[in-house]
Amino acid sequence: MPVLDLDTLPMFTGSSYPPPFDEPCRTRTSQRLGVAGGLTQFGVNLVRLPPAAWSSQRHWHALEDEFVWVLEGEVVLITDRGEALLRAGMCATFPAGERDGHHFVNRSDSDVQLLAIGSRNDADHGEYPDIDMRFVPGRYSGVQPVFVRKDGSGL
Repeated sequence: MPVLDLDTLPMFTGSSYPPPFDEPCRTRTSQRLGVAGGLTQFGVNLVRLPPAAWSSQRHWHALEDEFVWVLEGEVVLITDRGEALLRAGMCATFPAGERDGHHFVNRSDSDVQLLAIGSRNDADHGEYPDIDMRFVPGRYSGVQPVFVRKDGSGL
């Protein structure tokens, strides 16, 4: 039975977005629990958002389901439908193929901790509705570049 000690797992800061799209996520930290435990079918990430940090650019996935549970603090979920305040204990779900861009923004004065779970489908692709960027299949197998403009040209 693999047991993970969070104190020994690597902490990743920021995002893999190219500039300037990385700016709102620069202070975000995450630990890849699923990868650390050898999981390949779905990802599990422990995410910490300091005040003013974003979880990501607003996005949607064509082939991956996502589930996010707020473990600590309160955070604003922003989707095409508007904004919702989520507090510790609340969850949000994002079905694959639903073109409703989403992300979380910490507008509070305290850190927020999220548990994000999603499938790891290497064929997945999606878009960022607020910026000229999309992601292409191959994120988990190392295809580069992961991010391109919506017309397919390089960033």
